[in-house]
Formats: sequence, C-alpha cells, structure tokens
Amino acid sequence: MRVRTRLLLLILPMTLAASLAAPLCPAQAPAEKTPQTTVESSAKTDAEAQALQQSMPAYRLPPEKLRQAIAYSRIRVLLNFAGSAWGILQLLLLLTLGVAAWMRNVVMRVSGNRWIQGFLFTFLFLLITTILMLPLDLYGHHAAVAYGQSVQGWGRWTGDLAKGFGLTFVVGGLFVMLLFRVIRKSPRRWWFWFWIPAMIAVVIGVFVAPVLIDPLFNKFEPLANSNPALVERLEQVVHRGGMTIPPDRMFLMKASEKVTALNAYVTGLGSSKRVVVWDTSIAKATPDEISFIFGHEMGHYVLGHIPSTLAFLGALLLVEFYLGYRGAQWLIRRYGRAWHIDSQNDWAALVVLMLVFSVLSFLSEPIVNGYSRAQEHAADIYGQEA
Repeated sequence: MRVRTRLLLLILPMTLAASLAAPLCPAQAPAEKTPQTTVESSAKTDAEAQALQQSMPAYRLPPEKLRQAIAYSRIRVLLNFAGSAWGILQLLLLLTLGVAAWMRNVVMRVSGNRWIQGFLFTFLFLLITTILMLPLDLYGHHAAVAYGQSVQGWGRWTGDLAKGFGLTFVVGGLFVMLLFRVIRKSPRRWWFWFWIPAMIAVVIGVFVAPVLIDPLFNKFEPLANSNPALVERLEQVVHRGGMTIPPDRMFLMKASEKVTALNAYVTGLGSSKRVVVWDTSIAKATPDEISFIFGHEMGHYVLGHIPSTLAFLGALLLVEFYLGYRGAQWLIRRYGRAWHIDSQNDWAALVVLMLVFSVLSFLSEPIVNGYSRAQEHAADIYGQEA
C-alpha cells in the first residue's frame, strides 16, 4: 500500500523548473564600520526589530478553532502511522495465512495465459488490500468532513475511490507484467533493469497527469472565463519567474465540490504545463494571497526542484529496488516453504516484494520528508520574493 502511494505521489504532483530567480534587490557592499558604529548599529537594529515585532499583531486562532486544529492534526498523524503499520501487517497476513498462494492457485486454474494470470492476480491483490484498508479510509474521510476540511458526499467519495482503483489496476497490471518479464529475463539484475522503465514512467506521468488523470477526479474550466483580472496578475508572476504560460493554459478547478482548502499551482511538462487555481482560493483569499500561493508553487519550477527531486528520488528508488531484491530473496529462502512460494518467478512473490518495499518506504520516509521540507522552505522564500 505504501509503494502504491509512493508511485502515485511520484507520478502525479511533480512539476519542472529551469533557472534561479534573481533577488528583488541587488546586493550592496557594506560600508566600512568602526567597532563603535558596529555595536551602535547592532543595538539599533535589535531595537527596531523588537519594536516592529511588538507593533505587528500576532496571528492566533480562536480557542475553539485551535482545539479543532490540534485534534484534527493528531487524527491525521495517527491515521498515517496506523495506515503504514496496518499496510505492512496485512501483507504479512496474506503470506502467513496462505492467501497469496491461494490467489496464485486461482489465477493458474483460470487460465494458462500469463497476461490473464498477471492482471487477475493484480486485481485480486488490489481488491483484498483495498477492502482491508477501507476502515481507515472511511474514518479518514469522516474526520475530514467532521472537521470541515471536506464537503464531499459519500457517493462522490466512493466514485473517486472506484476510479482510483481502476486506474491503479490498469497501470499496476502493466507494471506487474513488466516486472515479472524482467525477472525471468534477468533474475539477478532485474532490480536495475526494472528501475529504468519505472523512472521513464514517472516522467511520462508528470506530462500526462494534467491532461488525462486530473480531469478524472476534478472539473476544470478556463480561468479567463470567470476571472480575467486574476489571469493578468498571475501572468506577471509567471513573467517574474522567466516562464511562459499563455492565458489559455490557466484553469480554474472546482475544488469547492470536495474540499475547503486553498491552492494554486503549476503542473505538467512542455505542452501540458498549465496554471491551476482552486475556486476556493478565489472565494476566500485576496489576490495578493493567491499570488503568494501560486508563487510558492511556481518556485518549485523556477528553483529547479523538479529535476533535482527526480534525481534524488530516482537514486533512492534504485537503492530500494536493490534492497527489495535482496530482502525478497532472503524471505523466500527463509519462509518460502511455509508461504508456499517457490521462487521470485511465482505470482505470489509479488506480495513478498510489496512487503519489503512497504518496510523500506516507511523507513525512508524521514529522508524524503526532510528533503521535501528543505524545498518547501525555499519555495516559501521564492513565493514571498515573487
């Protein structure tokens, strides 16, 4: 489950960048100072900073809103760790209870065609894990609605879940077939040969996501139809970053049908690159605030975060693929007889690989989050400057 999430996160939100933006104010050489003027200047600066801090109103949530914010934050953290733990545990249960071997036997009895076997095994695996994860997903959506973060009804939520399942099944089935073909061709080096098309798929996913995937889950319309003034303002921010995105590639997303959050961002590659502004942002935020939100997201492009992130996650994924290969080999040698799995060529070995990748994904999460935090901080600064 964690690997599925990681692959979707890799494919869907990545965007690209070109050059570092110049600072708004040119640097000036400091005047020569004596020790006395340095001390006086430092004291003056400290006094001015303290006076400015005291004169600025501190932002505080009302007590009831603060209580709700803390409670909802704790729920999200709990669901995150519970989801990771339950995802790993359910894979162990599928193996120790013989469910993985049962799924393999079913697909082998149904057809001798490997394509049918592979897609059927993928379907059964996704169906069982989705059902097992459903209680946490249901509670997560309930909490989002209860705390005012979501306004999506259960019908539409179920529809999105079904569409996500279908998309994962089609893409996942193709990757499962590719994985086992590579394993048969190169039993000891498949982790490297499979990594290459996986990274190519990530780049392709960044390109096609705004055109093919995003419209499956949200409605889009040209931003100029409803807010031409905002289009002109965002064009200025885009020009400030040295980018070119014409007005006909600026879109309004009907986020208010599902969530109450605010967002504005750049997505896609090349001809699929576009600006997206959520209608919740237009309804609740000022033009200055929307410009900052958008400037932050555009900063990921301008500061070169997309190619650097692709390189970083590509290297991390390569290491995880190798460790996944080694870990799966060890588990099959140690527990293969008890799990009724003979080799890595067995369809049921997919569950073993997912188990190892899930553990590795969880352990590497602090590394990924730390890298992400550094880039988000840089994008915040760029958003303020732009």
